[in-house]
Formats: sequence, structure tokens, C-alpha cells
Amino acid sequence: MEVKKRLQERGIEVKILQLDEIRRVITPEPKYTEEERDIVYASLAYMGKILAEENKNVIIDATANRRRYRDLARQLIPNFAEVFIRAPLEVCMDREERRNAAFSPKDIYKKAGRKNALVPGVNVAYEEPISPEIEVDAAVSSPLESSSYIADRIAELYGSA
Repeated sequence: MEVKKRLQERGIEVKILQLDEIRRVITPEPKYTEEERDIVYASLAYMGKILAEENKNVIIDATANRRRYRDLARQLIPNFAEVFIRAPLEVCMDREERRNAAFSPKDIYKKAGRKNALVPGVNVAYEEPISPEIEVDAAVSSPLESSSYIADRIAELYGSA
């Protein structure tokens, strides 16, 4: 992940909690129901809390389509910074085609058109944050530009090391 790389260049070590990797353990045969998402996101927030208590910097790599998921993480994790990547559906679809993600489901946006599909931002509501600490616009900035900006803002907010 580029943000991790940029932070490491500054001497800031980071552990990434990737939703799609962790979901495979918590819900090996995911149904993507609201109840299941509640469990998965609460688990991510709690893992982040435990790591933060051990003085580990954490990136939670997840969509977290409901504000309540992000609010729980904010409540549990000291020095929490919400990063909102504003990304129109077309940008998401384009970047998904080019990404090399080991744990993410493939062709998620193509599958969104299927009956009973549950894809945040397509046929499941995405609740935008009210006041994120960091915001980037993916329609204007490249992934590399966004990563650099996010790393710069994190360093400004919490110090360079």
C-alpha cells in the first residue's frame, strides 16, 4: 500500500488491517449482510484498538460504508484519523480493473448488477463522513498523489515519527 510506503520513508512504521483479508477468517463464506458487516467492522475496530494500545500505528483498509462503523473505530482508537477518499463510481470501476489486490473479491462492480448483490456505493448505501480528518478526491488526484497527500497530513496531525 502506497500510504504505508510513504509513511515508512518518514520513519513511521504501520500495520495494515485489510478488511478483505480479515473477513476470510471471521466470515469465510461471506453473505455481506448488514449483521455480518456489523461483526466484521466491530472486529476491525477492536483489532485497531489493541494494536494502538501496543503503540502500533494502524491503517484500517476498509470501505466502512456506515458512519457507525467509523464512529466505533474513532471511539476505541486514540489519535484516530478518518481518511475519506471521494471516488465516483466510474473511478472506482476503473481502478478496480487495474488493482492487484490479493484478498479483494474480483470484479465486484460487475457483480453489483446481479440480483441480491450487496455492494457499498452501488446498491448498498454509503454514508459520507461528516468531518473526516483527511479527504482526497480520486477524480482529481492519482493514487500516488493521494497517497503522498494522506501521508503528509498524517505526519502533520500526529508528528513525523
